[in-house]
Amino acid sequence: MITALLALASSLSWGLSDFLGGFQSRRHHLIAVMLLSQSVALVILVVVVLAGAPTEHDDAATAWAAGVGILGLLGLVAFYRALAIGTMSIVAPISATGVAIPVLVGLLSGERPGALQVVGMALACCGVVLAARAAPETDDEMRRTGRTAVWLALVGAIGFGSFFAGIDRAEQTGDVAWVLLAARTADIALLAVVAAAVRPRIPTAPSSLAPIVAIGIFDLLANFLFVIAAGRGLLSVVGVLGSLYPAVTVVLARFVLHERLTRSQSAGVLVTLTGVIALAAG
Repeated sequence: MITALLALASSLSWGLSDFLGGFQSRRHHLIAVMLLSQSVALVILVVVVLAGAPTEHDDAATAWAAGVGILGLLGLVAFYRALAIGTMSIVAPISATGVAIPVLVGLLSGERPGALQVVGMALACCGVVLAARAAPETDDEMRRTGRTAVWLALVGAIGFGSFFAGIDRAEQTGDVAWVLLAARTADIALLAVVAAAVRPRIPTAPSSLAPIVAIGIFDLLANFLFVIAAGRGLLSVVGVLGSLYPAVTVVLARFVLHERLTRSQSAGVLVTLTGVIALAAG
């Protein structure tokens, strides 16, 4: 019971983080939102590592984590941009199809995906096609924006999936906190370079900073809750419950932003979510 609640709490935290990330990226420069939220997460990680019992960390695993951290960052940038310009209820489920990447990596390594995972990949592909269909009355500009958001969401999915596949390898030989710290440090270093080049306006008002800080807190909290849940219970169960986070973003977008979808798009979102759950369950 506790394991299930932890996994569900991780989904809730990820969903909240994604919604806030997309919403704040509509109000502020994307790089500013990313830099501030990731910095908050980095500070918390440093405190956790320093406060915890001393552990040995593998240099190779740390370096690997830093590399895949960049892939995850690129995926997150694409995802936030997609959330900012597109329909969140469509973008969130599409980005979650990245769970197929570790399955494909395993396939290339000689593993054989289960029947449920194969069905999940097929459903996810069909769902993306349905969700990407614009309403007949949509003008050309909105169609182009919608297509761009879908492509960005797919880029985000590839980035997330590559990150999870890579971080899994790093965690096999390194301490979880050190692995996450290495990935986040690499993210901040790259974001700092980009920020120095584009010079985005950094929000300073408390009303603007609070939700951006919350993005980093919820994202990191979700990671820790999921790791704890996976360590306590069956990964097959935890994976399914942890993959429900797009539903949180969809619900928030519906009731906070009053987003409306066509029947085709609604069916696509539902089919995509079903595919994601099947992939995680397999």
